[in-house]
Amino acid sequence: MVSGGETAVEKARHDADAAFVRRDPVAAELLLRNAIKQTHAADALRAWLAEALFFQGDRDGARKVLAEGGFTPDSAGLGLRVKGQVALADGDLGGAGAAFDQALRIVPDDPDLWVAIASLRFTGGEQEQAIEASEKAVVLDPKNPRALALRGLLIREQYGLAASLPWFEAALKNHPDDPPLLDAYASTLGDLGQYRAMLIVCRKLAEVDPKNPRPFLLQAVLAARAGQTNLARSILQRTGTTYRDMPAAMLLSGVLEYQAGNYDSSVGVLERLVRIQPDNRTARHVLARALGAKGDWRRLVDLFDGDVAAGRGDADMAALVGKAWLHLGQPGRGRPILAQALARKGSQVAVPLAADGELSVLASRYGDDPAHAANAVPYIRALMAAHHLDEAQDIADRLRDDNDGNAEVNLLAGDVRMMRGDAAGALLDYTNAAAIRFNEAVLVRMDAALRSAGRKSDADAMTSRFLGQNPSSVTAMTLLAASWAEDPARASDLAALRKAMLARGQDIPL
Repeated sequence: MVSGGETAVEKARHDADAAFVRRDPVAAELLLRNAIKQTHAADALRAWLAEALFFQGDRDGARKVLAEGGFTPDSAGLGLRVKGQVALADGDLGGAGAAFDQALRIVPDDPDLWVAIASLRFTGGEQEQAIEASEKAVVLDPKNPRALALRGLLIREQYGLAASLPWFEAALKNHPDDPPLLDAYASTLGDLGQYRAMLIVCRKLAEVDPKNPRPFLLQAVLAARAGQTNLARSILQRTGTTYRDMPAAMLLSGVLEYQAGNYDSSVGVLERLVRIQPDNRTARHVLARALGAKGDWRRLVDLFDGDVAAGRGDADMAALVGKAWLHLGQPGRGRPILAQALARKGSQVAVPLAADGELSVLASRYGDDPAHAANAVPYIRALMAAHHLDEAQDIADRLRDDNDGNAEVNLLAGDVRMMRGDAAGALLDYTNAAAIRFNEAVLVRMDAALRSAGRKSDADAMTSRFLGQNPSSVTAMTLLAASWAEDPARASDLAALRKAMLARGQDIPL
């Protein structure tokens, strides 16, 4: 029964919104379809029905509903936002941007729209613009759970784990049962090493959202960090195929299978991950270990000899490749690499991975569309590998200037400068990247640039600050260990650092 002054369409909208709050999009869909049959007001309810289908993961159904007709003036903003969200989920960034632009002209102060815009910008590599959009969403609605969750995640990327906690905690005060907020909070607690608190939040997440597999994934990570490999594998298996193609879950699975001695399984999942993410250094490192453990020396050198020859990877990677050449009966190739590994002492050098393709082919692709980063980045890398550094710098700088809100293009411009011996210039590019997204990739480069510029104390201070925000960062620990190993006055600090790394299944080559 419709309340006084409320039309059947308005009631259907309100009831659908209430179902969304209850996380029951199926109920929303049913009541909306019944309302459309009764009122014949499809255009007035189309946006809500598409949103219900989208929330269920039915993008095809949402697209079909959106294509069946138009919107009423008071529903067009929502309809266009949902249209953009469907396009974004499909990977159609241009379509998403066009829909969001149209929606923005109708509902410029809709916080949910600004959250969607922030997600689009982040996905498209416009990280600085994503931060601005997320800030706009929070200003428009300081209690909006989606806005607060996204702002916390971007703060985490920009400043570190510890800095993001207050955002999640403030949001959960207003929305204690919100699954995405609980998920983000739990994963951040785990990365900070606050495992007991993480487990409590995981249990809460499982309680409020019983069908959500994320608590199992997070608990598998927790068990793995505690060295309980079999338990972690058992928990991860309970997620089924949900995370089969999720890089973080693939890496976890590969590591667990390696630790369990299932080297064939480990190699299988890690090779697939490396094909998806060729720049994932951790995946490449564990894959090399798994290949070595199963004695597949030929595959190991085929995949990683080029990395070592170009100075990519760490001392452990070099040692594995050197050992592989010895097993293949080529000591002349293996022994120099082993000597190189011993000389590295755990230092990490950031060297971009080589481009996949011939220089002439990549040059042609770049010439066809030089503004497209997918063409420019491989070409820059190929130029760097060929030591055509002046041309690489020109192209990298143009790409950076055209995409000044993207951390990765700032890093690439800095990488070329480092190869040219311009540590001071590289440091400027790396600092610009850090202002947008200060992660381990930025840390390694800034550390190297500072040390190359003779600023060892500044490098130690910066890396220590990063470790304070990200206390589980093995990368930061390794960088500090390499520095402190050269300073007898830091012997006690080095011992404490080594103890912390051993607790994480790592060791410092000394």
